[in-house]
Amino acid sequence: MTQAPDDLIASHLARSRAAMERAAGDDALLASAGRIAAMIIAALRDGRKLLIVGNGGSAADAQHIAAEIVGRYKQERPAYAAIALTTDTSALTAIGNDYGFDHIFARQVEGLGIAGDVLLAISTSGRSPSILNALRKGRERGLVTVGFTGAKGVAMGELCDELLVAPSDDTPLIQQIHLATAHGICEAIEAALMRDQS
Repeated sequence: MTQAPDDLIASHLARSRAAMERAAGDDALLASAGRIAAMIIAALRDGRKLLIVGNGGSAADAQHIAAEIVGRYKQERPAYAAIALTTDTSALTAIGNDYGFDHIFARQVEGLGIAGDVLLAISTSGRSPSILNALRKGRERGLVTVGFTGAKGVAMGELCDELLVAPSDDTPLIQQIHLATAHGICEAIEAALMRDQS
């Protein structure tokens, strides 16, 4: 028998609530998020920037996070430097055509990243070649490398100075945890940098 749409929606919301409760009680995740916030705060204070990469839903998250940093999260304040490397269709298609899809972010990191910038790489699986190549290039160029992944993506940590692991192996739930945690990180960044202005 087919489940009614409202039952499916209620079931998803219940799973989401449980996933968020797991994340809120995950000491390792919270500690990692705090360290990531500190890394980004230090870079922005030093005049560096945040570069963000991701595919699919994680590309949308990259753009969302960059907008919170450049625009504002909650407070009226100066703009901070963040770029989602997922938005320039000419660069993405040219690089994809000339070098292959696996290099769409690494090539941009090579051209735009400088030592001391932070590269935030989002991959729910932790296995996306385009993300792993970007992290390798970031390491090569002296960027601080940060990853967001899910429970099965911990191997990605080999390329990251800090890895945040969402306690789920369900892609939509991982994405929800990533974005909620990113919002918390944005709030911490904004609060710290606003204190610098006072």
